[in-house]
Amino acid sequence: MARVCGLMGFLSSTGGAGDRVEALAAGMRCARHRGPDEAGTWQDAEVAFGFNRLSIIDIDHSHQPLRWGPAESPERYALVFNGEIYNYLELRAELAADHGAEFRTEGDGEAIVAAYHFWGPDAASRLRGMFAFLIWDTQERVLFVARDPFGIKPLFTAELPDGVAFASEAKGLRELTGAPAAVDTVALQHYLVLQYVPEPATMDAAIRRVESGTHVTVRPGEAPLHRRYFHPRFLPRPLRSAADRDRLTAEITEVLDDSVRAHMRADVTVGSFLSGGVDSTAIAALAKRYNPDLMTFTTGFERQGYSEVDVAVESAEAIGVRHVVRTVSEEELTSTLPLIVWYLDDPVADPALVPLYFVANEARKHVKVVLSGEGADELFGGYNIYREPRSLAPLIALPDPLRRGLATLGRRLPRGFRGKDLLRRGALDLEARYYGNARIFREDQLAGVLRTYDPERSFRDVTDPVYARSLGSDPISRMQHVDLFTWLRGDILVKADKMTMANSLELRVPFLDPRVFEVASTVPPGEKVSGQATKVVLRRAVAGIVPPHVLHRRKLGFPVPIRHYLAEGSYEWARDIITSAQTDEYLDRDAVLALLDAHRAGDGDWSRPIWTVLVFQLWHAIFVTGALAPKVPEPVYPVRL
Repeated sequence: MARVCGLMGFLSSTGGAGDRVEALAAGMRCARHRGPDEAGTWQDAEVAFGFNRLSIIDIDHSHQPLRWGPAESPERYALVFNGEIYNYLELRAELAADHGAEFRTEGDGEAIVAAYHFWGPDAASRLRGMFAFLIWDTQERVLFVARDPFGIKPLFTAELPDGVAFASEAKGLRELTGAPAAVDTVALQHYLVLQYVPEPATMDAAIRRVESGTHVTVRPGEAPLHRRYFHPRFLPRPLRSAADRDRLTAEITEVLDDSVRAHMRADVTVGSFLSGGVDSTAIAALAKRYNPDLMTFTTGFERQGYSEVDVAVESAEAIGVRHVVRTVSEEELTSTLPLIVWYLDDPVADPALVPLYFVANEARKHVKVVLSGEGADELFGGYNIYREPRSLAPLIALPDPLRRGLATLGRRLPRGFRGKDLLRRGALDLEARYYGNARIFREDQLAGVLRTYDPERSFRDVTDPVYARSLGSDPISRMQHVDLFTWLRGDILVKADKMTMANSLELRVPFLDPRVFEVASTVPPGEKVSGQATKVVLRRAVAGIVPPHVLHRRKLGFPVPIRHYLAEGSYEWARDIITSAQTDEYLDRDAVLALLDAHRAGDGDWSRPIWTVLVFQLWHAIFVTGALAPKVPEPVYPVRL
């Protein structure tokens, strides 16, 4: 039944679910790209479900919405499910042996419902996969909702006057609310700092997210009850000998291979994204073991220095896979960005969205599923910023008065002076200096750009509660913990899901597997980063799997030359967006134009702040004022590949 698809569900508090069917159908049409193979609906007096299917497993059966129940009540439950359960065969066998569960399809959806029937809400923690699902119990009249541990698959929710709704796409929920988006000014302030809106908020004040690793129980007319079932902790193990280190390395190699094997389960062709880094190369090399005809895909820009195509081609030749390259032009970037923002639902100002959209578009011509390397950096310590506790250690060890004095000295140094930022950051505690990998507008810059700026608001409103759950851990583990709940699920996984689903392509992320995390969470700090390297133990674990030219290479991902574009050929394009935007209520137009002109004049690199504003203004024009309506292509992909 597997399908990375689009779901919608409405639970009525008045018994009038039938009144919402037409709006639900309109919402499903908004998510047609998530499941172009078939659509289905189901309803009773209190619930209406809709589903768009991308068929991956048990293609000819396992239609949704799915009905299942025990022998005495074979249609007790109704399910809509977006995602993949990689241990569904094992779950089906266990449920049949231990509880006598009977199944009528060969898919994974029935395993979810049967698990819920016999294990209750604990079923969510037994699932190995990526998922967002709704189960309606027609006997108990209760709706059970769950989202996967890491937040790989999206799930939006909105409370309405006559009930509560859930959907894979926020734009679908607006068909139920009947209103355009309304800007949440707190979310906007966080977005301008972080480049994404942190969960559970969205930029639309009327719509929220069900958080990663959370399940929700709701009865008609009652408030939803949210419970977190996944509580990740990094608990490094001591390595007292070379044998301990070798054992850890072997465990990582084994569990990663097992995860890739599980992620290859499909009744359609599976490919892999391949950049120039160790993460995607390791995934592709392992996938080749299970699919000798594996195809890989990469992308780059025409501008020199903004492409890893050559490295990826060399890697593809080394591991023996057929490789496809998609090159993106500057004109394609600017002309397609409004459509990309439409697919996004919520603004995310990561320029890597653009090449990801195009490589997914190319991959969908050849395969229906791709593997990718997201999550490796967060689990194994892959970001250079994770080395900062080591580099700042001499400053952090100084008495507080001396640290503050050096910070004062740093502020007096001219902009661009080497070591200026080091002195500033060395005077700050971890909670004050680290809030993720993207830092767009500093707090002191916001006041000059954001008209609704609230000095009482801070990124620490987002990160402090997360830091509180990692007290006592080492600094690197605490940074990783923050990234799991902010950067990973707010940026990395959003762009991965939205850009592949825009092209009706399923993306799977073998690093973000509960069993992989179980091992990764025990890696000690010295095996994550060293003085010169990141992901130390992971590189050692895949040393016999990836080609040598990749093993110690710094990953660029899909680099985007917006710094050059905004100063040169795309300057007028950006200026037109800024001047035509109806966002003066929120942003100082003159201040933003001044940043754009300063960037073109070479007075600093302001490309990321400008890009962040542009993405918000496009989102506002599409979803708030309706001034912009990108032409959305109709999905035309075949069921089988």
